[in-house]
Amino acid sequence: MGLFDKLKRMVSDDSSDTSGIEIFAPLSGEIVAIEDVPDVVFAEKIVGDGIAIKPSGNKMVAPCDGTIGKIFETNHAFSIESDSGLELFVHFGIDTVELKGEGFTRIAQEGQQVKKGDTVIEFDLALLEAKAKSTLTPVVISNMDEVKELSKQSGAVTLAQDVVLRVKK
Repeated sequence: MGLFDKLKRMVSDDSSDTSGIEIFAPLSGEIVAIEDVPDVVFAEKIVGDGIAIKPSGNKMVAPCDGTIGKIFETNHAFSIESDSGLELFVHFGIDTVELKGEGFTRIAQEGQQVKKGDTVIEFDLALLEAKAKSTLTPVVISNMDEVKELSKQSGAVTLAQDVVLRVKK
């Protein structure tokens, strides 16, 4: 996609736009259905809808251009508000809060403007696979009330390269 197309998409709120808003993989791995996450809060979409990723890399990056909202004190999860107004929540693993930050290193700061692919958190996958209940990482949209249509992708993804969610507002 060229610069002109991006600019056109930014200035026109054209409902005939078939691509919608693209959310890219915040980490590399394999997409898993959100319903398969071993935590009722995510599986039943209590915090939002989206997908989960079984990670294969060592960092979580911004899935879109936007502003980092909250980074949990234990560095296992963060929220980001996209420039298009979507609120995304990326939560590494299940019950990882109990590790009290072990295995995670914060790179970005709360309130920081980020571009798609900017590193937010680095992690030690081997340590987390050994100690966490699950490394499945939910990527959810928390303001689903603003979403008209959500298209979930599947398969293997590379961070910041592959689209995991397409959204129409």
